[in-house]
Amino acid sequence: MRLTRSRALAVSTTAIAAMLVAGAPSASAQNLFERLFGNRERRVEREAPPPVVQQAPARPAPPRVTGPQYYTYKTEALVRIDFAAIKPARLDEEAALGATGIDTESVGSTVAVSEAMPSEGVEEIGANAETGGEVSENLPDAESAAGREPANDATSQATGLPRVEDAQPIGEAAPQQPVSVPRVEDAQLIGQGTATAATPKAEETQPLEQAFEAPASQPLTDAEIASLQQVELLAEKEAADAIVAHYTAVPEFIWVSDGRPNERARAALRTLGDAGSHALEPHDYAVSVPATDADDAALAAFEMELSARMLRYIRDARSGRVDPNRISGYHDFAPKELDAVAALQLARTADEVSAYLEAQHPQNVRYNALRVELEMLRAAEENDIVIAPNTVVRPGETNPEFSKILTLIGQRADEAFRAEYGDVLTRHLGSEAYAQELAPVIKAAQKLAGVGADGVIGPRTIRALAGETRASRIEKTEVALEQARWLPSDLTDRHVFINTPAFKATYVEDGKEKLSMRTVVGSTRTQTYFFQDKIQYVEFHPYWGVPRSILVNKYLPKLYADSSYLDRNGFEVVDRRGRTVPSSSVNWSQYGANVPFDVRQRPGRSNALGELKIMFPNRHAIYMHDTPEKQLFDRDNRAVSNGCIRLADPRGMAAAVLGWERTRVDARLEQPHSRQNLDVEVPVYVGYFTAWPDEAGKVHYYEDVYGRDDKTRAAIEKVDALRAPGA
Repeated sequence: MRLTRSRALAVSTTAIAAMLVAGAPSASAQNLFERLFGNRERRVEREAPPPVVQQAPARPAPPRVTGPQYYTYKTEALVRIDFAAIKPARLDEEAALGATGIDTESVGSTVAVSEAMPSEGVEEIGANAETGGEVSENLPDAESAAGREPANDATSQATGLPRVEDAQPIGEAAPQQPVSVPRVEDAQLIGQGTATAATPKAEETQPLEQAFEAPASQPLTDAEIASLQQVELLAEKEAADAIVAHYTAVPEFIWVSDGRPNERARAALRTLGDAGSHALEPHDYAVSVPATDADDAALAAFEMELSARMLRYIRDARSGRVDPNRISGYHDFAPKELDAVAALQLARTADEVSAYLEAQHPQNVRYNALRVELEMLRAAEENDIVIAPNTVVRPGETNPEFSKILTLIGQRADEAFRAEYGDVLTRHLGSEAYAQELAPVIKAAQKLAGVGADGVIGPRTIRALAGETRASRIEKTEVALEQARWLPSDLTDRHVFINTPAFKATYVEDGKEKLSMRTVVGSTRTQTYFFQDKIQYVEFHPYWGVPRSILVNKYLPKLYADSSYLDRNGFEVVDRRGRTVPSSSVNWSQYGANVPFDVRQRPGRSNALGELKIMFPNRHAIYMHDTPEKQLFDRDNRAVSNGCIRLADPRGMAAAVLGWERTRVDARLEQPHSRQNLDVEVPVYVGYFTAWPDEAGKVHYYEDVYGRDDKTRAAIEKVDALRAPGA
């Protein structure tokens, strides 16, 4: 008997209720359904669930390796000289002539500056700014100082002028001889130094010509040393240490004789006062000259202040006012060591103090040419037409500088240019609108000026048409003088000089430019470093060992998409055991930036290094090399490489540094991969100068492609603020 639909529903409901009452509350819905309808032949059709879509795991984004950073420049600490630490041993005359002992356990040079002093750049008692070591650990050993051999300095031999390395041992007597210094007409007081309790007021001081007398040895008495304890004189820590060490060992005046400043002091002050000719700041070395009737305390204070400022001058002259390594990671220079105690000894014994101080500056013709350029620029007038250097004007745009540009083009035009474009140019003179019909005129003017003829007026076009402004040239020359002090004083008669902003490499032999060529340098994202090294070898038909940064930044994205990319493009992948493996067998995405493989490109036509590379091994993986991309040398802005220096004439440079005839290089390239060491390593300077003289001394100016001049000027301004009187 067939159940009606309503009766079936009633039975089902009754059965469910009976099962719940019977104690089956834990039965699942599926079980209940089977118990109720399991014997039924009727199938219940259910809607199939949607298919599950298997999603591929997300591919990780390729990592990136970032380059060096630019830093917020931090100045070196200034400390107050602890004159109480000067404790000279009063010996008899015979012992004094040979004694050099310094009690390094009791001598200290610095004390904490009071809270009233500037907090920036101030150290705690006895702390070393770089190492945190105690003062006594930084003082020179007396016995080693006494036995020190004078350095064999090439500059001193060439010029006859003393340098710090030529100092005599402390305590070894040297005759004090008068120096002959030309009279300074209308001499003025040299600045105002750091105020001291014993220093006379400015109105009490006398002109230099009235204040100085011939030098004679004069001891520094215990009373004068005691009076110095009331003096607050700030100096760099190495200078503070040296002053305490020197006057402990040799308790004699350097700058005072017979109760007055002597000729030696006069010569030193004249040199310090002329610091501006070296693009240094004269107030950094300013010293107040005491009056003719100054007491012993004032003379002792003058002695110490002049010694401190002279040591600052020597350090700045030798190494620069700023530490380039604190500007950015793109600068890499070993510190130039200064024996400040020896410097004071030389100041005491040098026949010509002025000559001694001048000898601390770079002694090369390029530096001297920059000094001459700075002097001429300061005496010159500004350009007749000055255009804002960052001006950019395109066809169809209006700019107030555009009328000046048209005027300059008209002034520079030759007869051929006027014959073809004179009418159009004349119609638009005075206009600030860049009309479309002027585009051919602008392109022709660009071509005539030697820049890219694209019709867009930008900084390079403006510089080519108007030249650098006087103000800009002064700034670039001043920065170049500072940067030149980071390099060795003597660049040697044979070297390679690469100037990144000039896109130029030069080979110098016997002091003369023998070879010069265009270069391609690092882009703004992969900048070429500023450093020095020595060329060691040339590699012919080289392998290119892909730097880790390039492997990660350039090739990993390609390998994530196609793991066989390296196999198909002439690269070899080598694991940590030295085994060559196919790139297609590596799961590149699992390592991130820490790829445990070395990659190199085999020699060949497509090799990124071309047919040879010139190596000066360094931690930045920068060297000179050939390139298959010859078209890049035709560009105006050639900052496009990964950081290395590509040469327009690599065979010529290889022959020069190897000392070969060019034909020998050509023949070597007929052979397979090989390497040739240099018989004598050649210094190489990878420089960054937006102002730099040629062999004839003419200074050329270049665009600051990496913006480093601004960073250098900012660092100099911080040093200025720290050293400023009353800061």
